[in-house]
Amino acid sequence: MCTGKCSLFVAISLYPLVLLSILCNILLFFPDWSTKAAKEGHITDEVKYMGGFIGGGVLALIPALYIHLTGEQGCCANRFGMFFSIIFAAVGAAGAVYSFIVALLGFSNGPLCKTLFGKWEQPFADKDLKHLKDYNSWTECIEPKNVVQFNMGLFITLMVASVLQALLCASQVINGLVGCICGTCNDKQVRKSCDFTPS
Repeated sequence: MCTGKCSLFVAISLYPLVLLSILCNILLFFPDWSTKAAKEGHITDEVKYMGGFIGGGVLALIPALYIHLTGEQGCCANRFGMFFSIIFAAVGAAGAVYSFIVALLGFSNGPLCKTLFGKWEQPFADKDLKHLKDYNSWTECIEPKNVVQFNMGLFITLMVASVLQALLCASQVINGLVGCICGTCNDKQVRKSCDFTPS
């Protein structure tokens, strides 16, 4: 089995997850598909922490690019690249964990919204996730419209994406170790790409 091909698979799988994380984080700034909340600063801290942009985005994209380049290298003299791919994969995994934690906090604390009392607050922050089952409590948020469902959907998507990113990065750590110890290609590939005949 060629660990270079595994690296390509990991990198190519990471790209859409990176894009999804960044997109979700950007959309969270515009509840109800409006710029009003962002302009007035009525955005939760969990969104401002930029978990999807920084953790699931930048910190996952850089390793994905390096892992991709490592996978595209030939079979020879690639152990050094595989070693560094382990470090980059660990950075990607750390970014995914950060994205997951921020998304989990945003999901559990609920959105910042204008309540029936006319105040901007997080009405579900201290309710131990009870609002997830009590759909009637969502009416406490009167502005922006449907902000509870909006935030929940995007934060759940971020959590799923970050879990997949962490699994892919963890698999690249294992793949990198195998590449460092055993080499990146089987004997047949080594003979084909590495052997040469002096003229």
